[in-house]
Amino acid sequence: MIKVPDNSAAKYRRVSLLFAVSALICLPFANLNINTLDPWTELGQIGYGFLTPDFSNPALLLEALGKTLAFAFQGVMLGVIFGLLLALFYQKTIVRQFSAFIRAIHEIFWALIFIQITGLSSATGVLAIAIPYTGIFAKIFGELLSEVDHKPLNAIVKNTKTLNSTLFIRLPLAWKHIKTYTCYRLECGIRSSAILGFIGLPTLGFHMETFYKQGMYDQGAAILYVFFLLIGTSRFWLKSKLIPLYVLASFWLLPWSSYGDWSLLMRFITEDIVPAPLKQPDLTLTEKLHALGSWGAHRWHNEIMPGILNTVVLSQISLIFTGVISLILFPWISHHFLNKLGRASGNTVLVVARSTPEYLLAFIGLLIFGPSMLPGILALALHNGAIVAHLIGLYSQSIKLRDDASSGLNRYFFEILPRIYRQFLAFLLYRWEVIMRETAILGILGIPTLGFYIDSAFEEIRFDRAILLILVAALLNILVDQIATWSRTRLHIQHRPESL
Repeated sequence: MIKVPDNSAAKYRRVSLLFAVSALICLPFANLNINTLDPWTELGQIGYGFLTPDFSNPALLLEALGKTLAFAFQGVMLGVIFGLLLALFYQKTIVRQFSAFIRAIHEIFWALIFIQITGLSSATGVLAIAIPYTGIFAKIFGELLSEVDHKPLNAIVKNTKTLNSTLFIRLPLAWKHIKTYTCYRLECGIRSSAILGFIGLPTLGFHMETFYKQGMYDQGAAILYVFFLLIGTSRFWLKSKLIPLYVLASFWLLPWSSYGDWSLLMRFITEDIVPAPLKQPDLTLTEKLHALGSWGAHRWHNEIMPGILNTVVLSQISLIFTGVISLILFPWISHHFLNKLGRASGNTVLVVARSTPEYLLAFIGLLIFGPSMLPGILALALHNGAIVAHLIGLYSQSIKLRDDASSGLNRYFFEILPRIYRQFLAFLLYRWEVIMRETAILGILGIPTLGFYIDSAFEEIRFDRAILLILVAALLNILVDQIATWSRTRLHIQHRPESL
């Protein structure tokens, strides 16, 4: 059991103040303008679409739903297989670094890379989910295997770090937790699959984007309702015993196909992503190196530096608003504040907010407010705030109060909040990397983060620039993950919430 120092409360206050100050520093650099002439009219039309959803094309809904599930199940299945293999050797530094790198690149970016090789095929969507999920599963499974109680193992074998002891002792002991986390990640995989539709793959997101761009909000609302129903009921149909059946069915719904070949892959690796100055045959080596330096300096001043600045600004402001929203919403599902009916209503709100990917929320926000950081901040804060509020609300249920405990605001500020704040910070630090990762891809919607410049490079068929910027985004995510890990160690909040 970890002993928490007496000055831990002071540390929590300092960390909270540090994040708040960082957000205030970022605020002047944020573009929060509303760039639509009449956002309330647009909001009213979207709201009317939600009140009058159009389910007149059930065949389209079922096909999009089937493709969304098929991409998710196949991608997550591959992620589990390769993630488990990496987890067996996760104690090795090179495996941990490799896993951190592949999970730091968002599914959207992986999809944009594979589109150049395999086209808009099933292989593109499946691999785009499988690769980052492999890194995620490797980390989580590796931690689960290392957290197995060592005392029984030491009584059986002298060296508990061998591969045989991991396979035949650690793995069976951790298997229950591995299954639980896999089911949770399948839900995340469904959300990832949906947003792949925004780059052309035939999932729910593809039809949603089409309907909303055309102003057909009633049909777009129908797609969203199907998605909410799918995620909201997942705890009833997403059972570990049924997963093999779902995976088999996914291959019937989405047979593997690829429009690429090895020559395209080799050309992409050996030519397309090579920096442009190095491909000029009429230059000497010295001239190529000089041109490469100029090319890199131009990328730094015009793309990398503004992309990093906007990504950090958007993520830090979103992180603070995530914390504020989660602290406001968690009482909605806690029996310390509301009755059963009130908690049911609050849980419905949280399910909708946390089930909707940030990308979809930001897309709707852009229709209402226009291109600025405001839709991104609202999307990231609502989605992640709902997730943290859900976890904090569940955690608060375990707190026991005296019969004469105060009520109302006094109960919130003096009875509950001090007891859940340590866990709140743990959840928020775990979401920090996710927020940074999601911030980058919001650039595809026109918000000038790193994703904006990555998407522009792909559209201009400048793959060398695109890969360079993707590497920068990955390194930024890894840096934030390391800072968050260090912060949790300093604050003695190492316990990993499995549902994050």
